[in-house]
Amino acid sequence: MTAPWIYARARESDVRHLAELLAFALKPGDVIALRGDLGAGKSTLARALIRALLSDETAEVPSPTFSLVQTYTTPRFPVSHLDLYRLGNADEARELGLEELISTGAALIEWPDRAEELLPEDRIEIHFEEDPTLDPSERNIKIEGLGTAQPRVERLRVIDRFLHQTGWADGQFSYLQGDASARRFARIVRNGSSVVLMDAPRQPDGPPIRDGKPYSRIAHLAEDLRPWAAITNALRAAGLSSPEVIAQDFDAGLLLVEDFGDEAFGHAVAQGTADQEELWRAAVDVLVFLRGHPAPDVITLDDGYTHKLPSFDRAALQIEIELLLDWYWPALYGKPPNDAVRTEYIRLWNTVFDAILKQPSTAWVLRDFHSPNLMWLPQRTGLQRVGILDCQDAVKGHPAYDLASLLQDARVDVPEALEQKLFDYYCSAVAARDPAFNRDDFTFAYAALCAQRNTKVLGIFARLSQRDGKNGYLRHIPRIWRYLDRDLAHAELGPLKTWYDLNFPAEHRVLPGVDQA
Repeated sequence: MTAPWIYARARESDVRHLAELLAFALKPGDVIALRGDLGAGKSTLARALIRALLSDETAEVPSPTFSLVQTYTTPRFPVSHLDLYRLGNADEARELGLEELISTGAALIEWPDRAEELLPEDRIEIHFEEDPTLDPSERNIKIEGLGTAQPRVERLRVIDRFLHQTGWADGQFSYLQGDASARRFARIVRNGSSVVLMDAPRQPDGPPIRDGKPYSRIAHLAEDLRPWAAITNALRAAGLSSPEVIAQDFDAGLLLVEDFGDEAFGHAVAQGTADQEELWRAAVDVLVFLRGHPAPDVITLDDGYTHKLPSFDRAALQIEIELLLDWYWPALYGKPPNDAVRTEYIRLWNTVFDAILKQPSTAWVLRDFHSPNLMWLPQRTGLQRVGILDCQDAVKGHPAYDLASLLQDARVDVPEALEQKLFDYYCSAVAARDPAFNRDDFTFAYAALCAQRNTKVLGIFARLSQRDGKNGYLRHIPRIWRYLDRDLAHAELGPLKTWYDLNFPAEHRVLPGVDQA
């Protein structure tokens, strides 16, 4: 059994740090039970935690002593702060709507002993323990995770240890919205400087699904942070902007990396702070540059770890397009496709893959080269204005893949006219450097890989919406289908277009019962 996590001799700054750590890990349905005498620090922690969730350290957070409950709408989910001191029994807590508050958001509960029977078994317990031998400004704080909360509390303990070892525990710690993966991110600001924490414990392999391998191995997905560090180092060595690693504990799955700020391409376009064509053209310049710098076979880190860059082979291409059948088809039709449908679908795609794999496929393929993972750094010059974030799954493959990711962005609309303009720009730039460049072959590969990627995205967005219970991913689906219609219009993809039109007619391209506005 893991020993309790004790914050010994904690002062107010330690309470704030602990609150920010808890806010980083908190999710809907969580309950934090705050125990301790009057004046022990329960309200101080709750106030700091709520301010961290609100991303506003000056927010007014009054004590709920008289109101009994205060609920706050934060960017991530609602959080309720309850003080049950004046209650006589659990029935009175039930009348406050405690159970409903827990079901719709997170709850911080002072004096939880007044409603012990209503508390979920899976919760976080925080005990403020006074010690007469301590300074009056100090407390011993014991943090425990009960039930399923236990490993999450232990993870916070590991993060806290890492931050103390690297000297960043005294910084202001704030949650950053991440991607769709299991990784989490936080910004830490200290004395005018900032770093980003990457929290990515090694993910266990899933069940074997083909040839004794799990999906991650077939699709060549990174399983820890070493590939990320190796690839970002290689990109930086080539003269591009990718975050520098400040500190690492690979075994624990923790990195502190250079902070590129908040100006992701999608955010910049949405806020009107940058011109979409300027940003996307700068990113195309990066891809033209990478085409002239072939991907290495291996990359070695300072600790001796060697990362072999895999090839984007047939198995990886095929397993990705199967996500349409595995996740999107059942979400649409309520059941998986029959064997005949699957067999014909894979046969048609393998004909396309035959043609793609005949073309040279040794270029860098960063794989998620699109708006969420590209940062605009206008204070830099040239190619370094484009910050490249999410590239741990990079492979060697056809250079059209990253151009497809960029010009048919999964989350930001790229007008067809701009796509064509930048596609022409890319082809002209490459042809000027490489007389052997064959535009017809490249145009086919681009259309095919756009179709392959968009097919995969349909499956992923359907899956994520079901997993998270949210419709946010699904609002992108109509745009993905518009892209696919353009892709499949290429003459050599005619048989595939016939299959898609037959199995997904126009009226079946919106998942049922979902508001996709």
